[in-house]
Amino acid sequence: MNVEPRAGSAFPPIADYGFLSDCETTALVAPNGAVEWLCLPRMDSPSVFGAILDRDAGTFRLHPDGADVPAARRYVPGTMVLETTWCTRSGWLQVLDVLLMGPWHHDTERSGSHRRAPTDYDADHVLLRVARCLSGQVQLRMECAPVFDYGREPAHWSYPDGGYRAARASGGGSELLLTTDTNIGFEGSLATSRTLLKEGEWRFVALSWSEHAPPGNVDEALERLTWTEHHWRHWLDRGDFPDHRWLPYLQRSALTLKGLTFAPTGAIAAAATTSLPETPGGERNWDYRYSWIRDSALALWALYALGFDWEANDFFYFVAEAAEAAAGHLQIMYGVDGRAQLDEEVLAHLDGYEGAYPVRIGNGAYDQAQHDVWGAAVGAIYQYVRSRDRLDDRLWSIVVTQVEAALEHWRGPDRGPWEVRGEPQHFTTSKIACWLAADRGARLAALRGDEKREDRWRRAAEEIREDVLAHAVDDRGVLCQHYATTALDASLLLMPIVGFLSPDDPRCRATVLAIADELTQDDLVLRYLVEDTDDGLSGEEGTFTICSFALVSALAVIGEVDRATALCEKLLGSASSLHLYAEEIDPHSGRHLGNFPQAFTHLGLIQAVMNIVRAEKRAARR
Repeated sequence: MNVEPRAGSAFPPIADYGFLSDCETTALVAPNGAVEWLCLPRMDSPSVFGAILDRDAGTFRLHPDGADVPAARRYVPGTMVLETTWCTRSGWLQVLDVLLMGPWHHDTERSGSHRRAPTDYDADHVLLRVARCLSGQVQLRMECAPVFDYGREPAHWSYPDGGYRAARASGGGSELLLTTDTNIGFEGSLATSRTLLKEGEWRFVALSWSEHAPPGNVDEALERLTWTEHHWRHWLDRGDFPDHRWLPYLQRSALTLKGLTFAPTGAIAAAATTSLPETPGGERNWDYRYSWIRDSALALWALYALGFDWEANDFFYFVAEAAEAAAGHLQIMYGVDGRAQLDEEVLAHLDGYEGAYPVRIGNGAYDQAQHDVWGAAVGAIYQYVRSRDRLDDRLWSIVVTQVEAALEHWRGPDRGPWEVRGEPQHFTTSKIACWLAADRGARLAALRGDEKREDRWRRAAEEIREDVLAHAVDDRGVLCQHYATTALDASLLLMPIVGFLSPDDPRCRATVLAIADELTQDDLVLRYLVEDTDDGLSGEEGTFTICSFALVSALAVIGEVDRATALCEKLLGSASSLHLYAEEIDPHSGRHLGNFPQAFTHLGLIQAVMNIVRAEKRAARR
């Protein structure tokens, strides 16, 4: 259920945006046909269309004149092509939106950005919009108003040739080329066109930002659209999906994760956006267009589980490069290009989505002390090596560095898995992550035949486990958020999944069931109770959807399969109409909150669904 944000709000609900990607940049398309988010040339670059954060920060709309609400929207099956259908008084219109993919462009020179092995395909750096009149006749309108540098630099339009079919927008040192088979006119910083389509007729509009030529006519536009459709279907065909009633959710999640992947480095961005609010109208607004190391082990698990080994390996190499460069000082996140410095800045000129202020770019948490990074890095290497049964010298060196860093620091406090901006604490999940580094490191040491390290790291893992069980367990036998509280924390759902305690251990079951019963609203899971946690912020937040999917997995692992299945059904029913998820869901309204679409949520969905599928198969064999 997607509920309107606020009465009279000019902003669409977050869940109602369509998501486009060419694996280098991403775009969000509102239901009224407006592209309201596009950053160029990368997904973490400054925006040229930013109306999702301020209605004056740039938009690009293609729609039937006089219509705001479409009759239907969907993805062309198996693709990242968004199809919007409109019904007007005079006819029906279909619009197809896509960020084009093409063949590899750099046969005679290097790209300058790719660190992973190039494939047969590449981003075309073209946003293509194609319209077709299905019946009757429809007046088609186009309005393109880019505002460069996050809404700070309005576009200056000019004609590059003697006609009206192409226009160039410049500003802030950037240029865009708009090409179409309609006649373009200018109204200040707005480029506009209007044309009548009759039944069976097509029109196209292409926005491009590189040396690669856009389509020159509608036939070429349709040909390149078809090529892109085939590309996405061929990619999806490589996957290994179960023949299950939840297949569409798995496939859309896989496509979304691929869309959030920055192909030149293999990094997976946490989300496509910045500063979409976790609290409506509040200050919990962060930039998520970066790659979190803590996501790595789950990302590899999910991608390997679905058969996308190439993508898993590319992301693994990105993490390995970061770990190697950082030695024992691995950050919690990096830019998708691998850069380490992500200084946070407030964009005071932007009002924010529905007035949620401040709007931030960069992320000040990048240099926080968080002890889960070492467990994530070693866990990622363990996932990678499991599929090969071989650990080379380079990776082994990284393992040694990360495990030793975890063992050096695990006794100290940190900011915890949620990057709180309050005082450091002895967060239980951080200790478990250090245990994970030592435990998986010991297993890898056994594979290397390094008996001394294997023995020392196993003993260290046991020491960490004993410390946690001595200081983090309350009188009920429930593991708590940190050593100085009895508050619950949803991150502890990780415990049975990674094997910190056996699923049959009473403390494991008690913790999972306590979170399920006490840290939920309408069955959906909160990260923590804000009144019990010093996170340095004000306001409430919605339920964290990754945590709800983690509860599904944890319930399945401890044998509560019926309860896990019921919760999974409910969560899948909360997806957007396009099967996408933001970071959070308001349990009272069903409204999606936070950055969108959220990679971590889709990773959690894949893990939860696969755990249910496996549990159902086990039950069927009995």
